[in-house]
Amino acid sequence: MTDPDIRYDILGIGNAITDILARVDFAFLEKQGLTPGSMTLIDAERANALQAALTPEQVMGGGSVANSCVVAAQFGARVAYLGKVARDEAGVKFGQDLHSNGVAFPSEPLNAQLFDNLPTARCIVMITPDGQRTMATYLGACTCFTPDDVLPDVIAASSIVYLEGYLFDPPHAQEAFRRAAAIAHKSGRQVALSLSDPFCVGRHRAAFLDLVKGHVDILFANEDEICALYETESFDTAARHTAQDTTFAALTRSGLGSVVVHEGTFTKVDPVPTQVVDTTGAGDAYAAGFMAGLTAGRTLPECGRLASVAASEIISHYGARPLSNLWAEMGF
Repeated sequence: MTDPDIRYDILGIGNAITDILARVDFAFLEKQGLTPGSMTLIDAERANALQAALTPEQVMGGGSVANSCVVAAQFGARVAYLGKVARDEAGVKFGQDLHSNGVAFPSEPLNAQLFDNLPTARCIVMITPDGQRTMATYLGACTCFTPDDVLPDVIAASSIVYLEGYLFDPPHAQEAFRRAAAIAHKSGRQVALSLSDPFCVGRHRAAFLDLVKGHVDILFANEDEICALYETESFDTAARHTAQDTTFAALTRSGLGSVVVHEGTFTKVDPVPTQVVDTTGAGDAYAAGFMAGLTAGRTLPECGRLASVAASEIISHYGARPLSNLWAEMGF
C-alpha cells in the first residue's frame, strides 16, 4: 500500500552550485596545479582567475545531488531538494532550473546581511580529451547550510533522504546530516549517502565511517571512493568491508559496471556501452536511476539497469543533465 504521508520519493540534500563547463587539455591542469579527476575547493579570488582563463561552453544548474534529483525526476520520481543559495541572480536561476525540471525547492535563500553577502556557489568543471572531469569549487553560500536548514516536515514526507558527501566540508554540515538522518529514521524513512569524491573521503574518513555504520541505509560510491574509505587499493577488499558495515550499497566501477551489495549478497551489474564524451555527473545519474527504480518497486537487477542506462546517457554528452527522457527510453 502507498503511504499517504509520503509526498516525495527522494529528497536530496547537498551543495547548491552553478556549473561552468569548459574543455581543457592536460597541460592546462598541470599549469593550474590541479589533479586530473579531482575536486578542489578554492576561494573566490582563485575562482575568478580560473574562470577568466577558460572559455565556458555551458553554464547550468549543478551540484552532485541536485543533478541526481533532476535525473530522478526524469524517471518519474517525485523529488525535492534542500540546499543553500544566495539572493542573487545565480541563486534565482538555480531555483528556476530545479522547478523547471520538476524538483521542489523549499529552502530559504541566504540572509546576505548575516553572511557577508556570500554569493551562490559555482563549480568550474574542466573536461579533458579523455572525457574525465576535474572540478574546482567555490562553495560560497553552500558553507552556510546548517541544521536549521533541515526541514523536518519535508524529510518526514520523503521515502529516501539522499545526502551529498561534498556537503561534509562546510562547518555545520555533519551536524545537519545527523539531524536529517535522525528525523528520517524516526519517521520510518531511509537515508542514502553518496561519498562524492575520494579526496573528500580522505578529509573526513572517521566521520564518514561513523555515518555509514550508524546512520546510512543505502551507500553510493565509486571504486576510488570506497577504496579511500577503507584505505585499501583492492576493490574486493573494500567491497567486503562495505558488506560488513552496511546492508545496502551500490559501488560503481566505470567500464566494469557496478556491484550491488545487499544483505551480504553481491550482484554484478553490466555497464551500458556508449561513447564517453564527459564523465561529469555519471555517479549522480547512476544513484538517481537506482533510487527511482527502488522507490517505484523495481527489483534490484532492474534498479541496476536503470542506473546504468542513466549513467550511460549522461557520459555520452557534455553536462550532467540528461538530454532525453530516460523513463520513456526504458519503456516504463
